[in-house]
Amino acid sequence: MDETADALDEMISLVVRHLSDRASLSMTALACLARLHHEGALRLTTLATAEGVSQPSMSQLVQRLERQGLVTRISDPEDGRASLVALTDPGRTLLADRRRDRHERLAELLATLPAEDAATLRLAMNVALPVVRRLVDAARDPSPATAKA
Repeated sequence: MDETADALDEMISLVVRHLSDRASLSMTALACLARLHHEGALRLTTLATAEGVSQPSMSQLVQRLERQGLVTRISDPEDGRASLVALTDPGRTLLADRRRDRHERLAELLATLPAEDAATLRLAMNVALPVVRRLVDAARDPSPATAKA
């Protein structure tokens, strides 16, 4: 298992280091935007906990993202005293553009592979990706039903 963990860690590091455009936003900011995209509007405290940062740090990050027009605060329909952080249309566009750019960079790299290596990598990803998804899902919800899936 140590070899698998080491290989996954190195793969993640390579992908993040070489395919991410970190010039405009931090990884935490991008993770925050991605979470809002996938989960919808969230309370700042929920967002901070989910991203593993302090509430004051998340508050500062959200303020910066608001100034950039990438997120907005909206009233919480369940509690009028609270607000939710929501992704804006420009925030969605930024995420889509970054995803497209990463995909294009990956496609360019993959195009340089010999056919046999490309086929091997495709097979490995078809096997590994569902397993990693199950691991992540189990880590989010450690109930017995999720762990068996």
